[in-house]
Amino acid sequence: MADHYFSAEPTSDDVRRTVGCQIWGKPYAFTTSTGVFSRDRLDRGTSILLREVPAPTTGGTYLDLGTGYGPIACALAVEDPKAQVWAVDVNNRALELTAENAKTAGVGDRVHPRLVDDVPAEVRFDQIWSNPAIHIGKPELHKMLLHWLARLAPGGVGWFVVGKNLGADSLQRWLTDQGYPCQRTASAKGFRVLRVTATDEAPAPS
Repeated sequence: MADHYFSAEPTSDDVRRTVGCQIWGKPYAFTTSTGVFSRDRLDRGTSILLREVPAPTTGGTYLDLGTGYGPIACALAVEDPKAQVWAVDVNNRALELTAENAKTAGVGDRVHPRLVDDVPAEVRFDQIWSNPAIHIGKPELHKMLLHWLARLAPGGVGWFVVGKNLGADSLQRWLTDQGYPCQRTASAKGFRVLRVTATDEAPAPS
């Protein structure tokens, strides 16, 4: 049976390669491998998220939910030298790659790759960034999002990118119904960028 990128322990050979990309105007060379999400390139959804949402620069504690090999986590830490970034995934190979890529980017001391249950319960997040794993199924997706959104700090913000054909619009409505006001801030190439807030605060000017 083929590995899924959301397998805890990929059984495929660990065949590594380097993927180059630009995030917020800076060049990166990330190490990727088989058994992790989008091993051959920075995936389109993540690219759109990072293009449409400005980098945070004011410091804080950020969560990269479903980090993969860590492009979002590394870029957040590079752009915001005062930030602490927790990079969460269920895939141990992905977490190993995130640690390696963070070290290469010079932010290994501020990027914390962890399994879901290894993030201390007291940690609260000023921002959550994610290209969520829609393919885990709606019940597990909803459970995951509610778990982490409950850990937003007061006034915290979540940034999500979701394919329109994968239910972005219905997810937007569902999040609002759960008490997390959700606005669409951008649409591009079949993807929606969603801004989720912990309160009924108005969206920040773009």
